[in-house]
Amino acid sequence: MFYMRGEQRAAKVGELFATIARRYDLINDVQSFGLHRVWKRRLLRLAEPRAGERALDLCCGTGDLALALAARGVHAVGLDFSEPMLEVAKEKAEGRKQKAEVKFVHGDAQRIPFPENAFDLLTIGYGLRNLADLDAGLRDMFRVTKPGGRLLVLEFGKPDNTAWRGIYFGYLKFLLPFFGKVFCGNAAAYAYILESLKHYPAQQEVAERMRAQGWRNVRVFNLMGGIMSIHRAEK
Repeated sequence: MFYMRGEQRAAKVGELFATIARRYDLINDVQSFGLHRVWKRRLLRLAEPRAGERALDLCCGTGDLALALAARGVHAVGLDFSEPMLEVAKEKAEGRKQKAEVKFVHGDAQRIPFPENAFDLLTIGYGLRNLADLDAGLRDMFRVTKPGGRLLVLEFGKPDNTAWRGIYFGYLKFLLPFFGKVFCGNAAAYAYILESLKHYPAQQEVAERMRAQGWRNVRVFNLMGGIMSIHRAEK
């Protein structure tokens, strides 16, 4: 069992990401058939980034969203608790001509190291599910967002259709660990996705928990029948 609660969970997730950092982009392309790039572009369209704004990409991983925001003229910060993932992100940023600066910092998405009302836009791709305390994370995201600012979350979902959910969970259970073993030499790194998703709320409950932390105008966009979802909210 690779799913753990609390701080033990955070430590285990950190260990797993450290082992796959160098092949993270490759395995994401393989396991999603390249669709994760399409879903991230959808998130960016919904985020409506404006040149000159300040944005924070939490759980930034190898930096895809932070770099895409900077390419649109946004002053972006990417934050992650995995140093190996941040190293890959920094390497990707080197040599790229960005319209605005992008910085990568080490930190915890539940205790964000920035003051109140610091950012116009917050994004988080495939990270909310991994927080040890979902509500604490949503609360601290609210704290650092400016009034009127936006939060965009891209995450694995739970389809409402029982048959489609069964097919999807079967894929996560059997094929993803296989891809992890072949491409990363670590089946556990991707077996973890299904374990974490089983303990993660479905889309509408996530939306309700956002509202409970003060977020307003919360909307849910289901992708491919709900196997992925984007939540958009405002402060």
